[in-house]
Amino acid sequence: MKTQEIKELTTAEITEKLENGNEEMVRMCLNHSVNPLDNPMKIRFARKNIARLNTELRKRQIEKK
Repeated sequence: MKTQEIKELTTAEITEKLENGNEEMVRMCLNHSVNPLDNPMKIRFARKNIARLNTELRKRQIEKK
């Protein structure tokens, strides 16, 4: 997900996507430790997407103050 797409989301949508992303990343990491994934770069993409969501959420919290 690109940052421009994230900026268009509401705060509730961002937190929902953040929760789903965390669950997905944990599941992928566990599956990868047992049986290697076809594309291990998916873990990196998920981690970066979570970071983008957290950054936008924090930015909105700072602007609110």
